[in-house]
Amino acid sequence: MTGKLGPDALAEVLAATGAADPAVEVGPAYGEDAAAIDLGDAASTLVVAADPLSLAAEAVGELAVHVACNDVAASGADPRWLTHTLFLPDDDPARRRTVTEQVDETADALGVSIVGGHTEVLPSLERPLCSMTALGTTDRFVSSGGAEPGDRLLLTKGAGIEATAILATDFREACVDAGVSEDTLDAAAAFLDEVSVVPDAAAVRDAANAMHDPTEGGLLTALVETAAASGTVLSVERDRVPVRPETAACCDALGVDPLATFGSGALLAAVPPERVTEATDALAAAGVDVGDIGEVRAGVEDDDGDDGDAGTAADPGTVLLDGDRIDEAPRDELYPLWERA
Repeated sequence: MTGKLGPDALAEVLAATGAADPAVEVGPAYGEDAAAIDLGDAASTLVVAADPLSLAAEAVGELAVHVACNDVAASGADPRWLTHTLFLPDDDPARRRTVTEQVDETADALGVSIVGGHTEVLPSLERPLCSMTALGTTDRFVSSGGAEPGDRLLLTKGAGIEATAILATDFREACVDAGVSEDTLDAAAAFLDEVSVVPDAAAVRDAANAMHDPTEGGLLTALVETAAASGTVLSVERDRVPVRPETAACCDALGVDPLATFGSGALLAAVPPERVTEATDALAAAGVDVGDIGEVRAGVEDDDGDDGDAGTAADPGTVLLDGDRIDEAPRDELYPLWERA
């Protein structure tokens, strides 16, 4: 099955951490997308994040850069360096040139240097695969696990930004057949220009206790991962989640939940209530829209099998969506579309 590993299989992978090193402040953990490494300077922490990308055929190079850099930015750092491992299904020079030009132009626009990597042809692949490692430095690492009870949950731009662009490009014909207008699809395809959360994170990071970058599985997965990493309960109202008209049109046409599909372009931030105005003002100054979608609550351990009152009590690591409990990340709803293609 395509997609992220389940919790048990992932736990086996995360347990394999090699040699212990006291410089590693934050290492592999469910819900944490980046590592924090103490460089021996009180004002400098190295942030490292890695991500592969292969399924977004029309813009794989561009998205691969953004997805890796977003994880570094969502940890409070400015992305500065990338390594790029590129696997190609053939030695077609046009395909190779397209991917590398996308990578080069996107990294250049972000001010990020590509400092190494690896390239080879792997005929068993059906499409190019870009695997990026992004690095940056910060004086304040912001983890997914920093959310605290009472924090407000802010979401920038909207749910399903990345998925909207993919639907409007890779699945354009299907969207047209389902009744989505060409004008809507043209606007939706342009969402590809908004998948970076580097400006969002730079604006909100000083006020945030936690930040997380929704990717595969969308906002719902990001909420589950943040709740698990912080040992809290995240309570969200669906009607408060910003969903753009183009996203709603494309997702409705193909039966995709915009909260459960690729979400790069949005930043989830847990912000103390007294600093929400500061965060929203900073985002507005950066030209970034934001919605207040819910709150962080303390979890209540359930030892007797009684779940308590619906919508009010839940185990740590749980998401409440309109009061309904979610404790496992959903499979991204674009995967069935690719599997049927």
